[in-house]
Amino acid sequence: MSAEDKLKEIGLQLPPPPVPAGAYTGAIAFEGLVFVSGQLPLSDGEIQYPGTLGRDLDIEAGYAAARLCAINALSVLKAESGDLDMVSIVRLGGFVAATDDFTDHPRVINGASNLIAEILGDRGVHARLAVGTSSLPLGAAVQLEVIAALG
Repeated sequence: MSAEDKLKEIGLQLPPPPVPAGAYTGAIAFEGLVFVSGQLPLSDGEIQYPGTLGRDLDIEAGYAAARLCAINALSVLKAESGDLDMVSIVRLGGFVAATDDFTDHPRVINGASNLIAEILGDRGVHARLAVGTSSLPLGAAVQLEVIAALG
């Protein structure tokens, strides 16, 4: 099943790629790889999950935030590649705004990993990093970076 068919099957439509919020590009291709800049849980230009895990948000909200970040990253990858069926995810870096005692970062970032694997199948299985931080841009709870291979 194609990535587009899978998106339709699960009722998702990719939004336009988010506009970078600073002096950088949304992605850059180099030697068969696409490096996607940090993606936030944005919808219509607004942060959907502001706050800190372990204080303001629970794991389920963090999971949903990571999922939305993944949707935005896939949108960027589709714009860069022209076809998600030409994309394989190599590495996903997940950053979680969290309290000092929060330790479930991997469960939060599963929101992104699970969605990407569901849409891309084996091409969506990736190496991963899930870390906590005291804050993220625009007060977001989660931020993702993605490295993908084309072809």
